[in-house]
Amino acid sequence: MEAKDKIIVAYSGGLDTTYCAVMLNKIKNYEVHAVTINTGAFTDEDVLELEKKAYAIGVTSFKCIDVRKKYYDDCIKYLIFGNILKNGTYPLSVSAERIIQAISIVEYAKEVNITTIAHGSTGAGNDQIRFDMIFSHLMPEVNIVTPIRDEKLSREAEISFLRAHNAEYDFAKATYSINKGLWGTSVGGKETLTSTHNLPEEAWPTKITETNQKDLILHFEKGEIIGIDNLKFNHPVEAIEYLQNMAQPFGIGRDIHVGDTIIGIKGRVGFEAAAPIIIIKAHHLLEKHVLTKWQLYWKEQQASFYGNWLHEGQMLDPTMRDMEAFFISTQKTVTGKVHVTLFPHRFVLNGIESKHDLMAAEFGSYGEMNNSWTGNDVKGFTKIFGNQTAIYHQVNKNLSDEKM
Repeated sequence: MEAKDKIIVAYSGGLDTTYCAVMLNKIKNYEVHAVTINTGAFTDEDVLELEKKAYAIGVTSFKCIDVRKKYYDDCIKYLIFGNILKNGTYPLSVSAERIIQAISIVEYAKEVNITTIAHGSTGAGNDQIRFDMIFSHLMPEVNIVTPIRDEKLSREAEISFLRAHNAEYDFAKATYSINKGLWGTSVGGKETLTSTHNLPEEAWPTKITETNQKDLILHFEKGEIIGIDNLKFNHPVEAIEYLQNMAQPFGIGRDIHVGDTIIGIKGRVGFEAAAPIIIIKAHHLLEKHVLTKWQLYWKEQQASFYGNWLHEGQMLDPTMRDMEAFFISTQKTVTGKVHVTLFPHRFVLNGIESKHDLMAAEFGSYGEMNNSWTGNDVKGFTKIFGNQTAIYHQVNKNLSDEKM
């Protein structure tokens, strides 16, 4: 018997990747090797169930690689350091995850010496660009196979194909496309294809069960979350997962992101990301107390570019390493506690405690008193500080009646 060509399928167990695995095996006659990259979506029990389903649809091998710590260390950490929320809303839940998944898949492909890789991206979104670029950057000889993009398939067509081939799949889950990860869960459905409708309550993966307020304290050390209340964690991944399980039942962090895709069209996606939103906002509050004005200013400038470039799949651009070095430098004093209160659908940042707090009382109280200068000092400073603008208006007196 002639040996089949081997192919790696980036496999999540969702509709798209299930279709890819079945079609490439049954129709294209590939020897399919399913690889799942766990960025926070799967428990040990989930992985066992995923493996069972993968073999049931005919794959030759199944491999699950847990990259949660790598995901945090190489990516999420810098999203926190930069307080990055795309368009002021979205914590880049899927964008960041896809980068780490693509890198990890290529690393595994090299390990097993397979140069053909398939992913389940459509031709209308960002993921196709992220996967294609990273695969090509790290494995120039790669052969990328994209059945759904190439065949322009709808979800209904995929479902019909799987039913025709008696493939095991929970078709009830196909109503909404849900992507869970350490840094949030995205939700797509018929409502997000419009500009008008919000997601219904039944579409959200986590139901609201908490109705009373809850106070908690987040502990940061050099910008990283290391503890919650009296609990200390061995790695920030554990803190993120703990906070997510605590806060998401409040309905915190639910929103719909409207953004510009890499390929130039607008897109909407729902997401729930209680822990990411709380951590970013708490971290930013702590920074506002312990960093200088110009540290905060330049962080904002770089963070905007960093988040957008990551979103567009350019994580391997060396300029990203340069900005990460800057972010790390700014975190030297970002150590302290942030007091937070959780309520249904919202949270409140109550304040911070830090030995690096630049609001230290010995230097004065804003709007009330100061201990470092006199009134005459301020008069002199004001005259010098505004000197250039004063000269401009004196030289251009004849323009005083025009709008400046």
